[in-house]
Amino acid sequence: MDPHELRSAMGCFATGVTIVTSIGLDGQPVGLTANSFSSVSLDPPLVQFSLDRGAQSLDAFQGSGKFAVNVLREDQVELSKTFAVRDSERFAGVAYATWVTGSPILEGALANFDCDTYASYDGGDHVIFVGRVLSMSCDMDSQPLLFFRGRYRTLSAPP
Repeated sequence: MDPHELRSAMGCFATGVTIVTSIGLDGQPVGLTANSFSSVSLDPPLVQFSLDRGAQSLDAFQGSGKFAVNVLREDQVELSKTFAVRDSERFAGVAYATWVTGSPILEGALANFDCDTYASYDGGDHVIFVGRVLSMSCDMDSQPLLFFRGRYRTLSAPP
């Protein structure tokens, strides 16, 4: 199967945009933009995201045993781009708090999930992390940032 064709076909599935964060082995915050996030279970409360095996922060996520998922609002495109760039100063000027796990919880996100790593699985060229949600927040008044066919998108009003 042609990987480019598969990527194009997968791009037809609109996803939300998140920034997944944790604490590195050196105690410093780590984070990256990801759109491979979903709910797994309500009881127990589980969520999952997938991380490329080539990601600089893979060791941090595997070693920390915790992570946070920050779901972005439609006006947070630049924040998403900052956390998508390799070797950037991702947390420079970014306001965040810490909750139960100590993972960075980005202020102003649409939703936040603070998680202990429940399990991780081989996902081919990715590692699939499943987290047990320990704490969360949700802004019911804002709209999500979406990714569709390789571009950022927002919800539009119904016809």
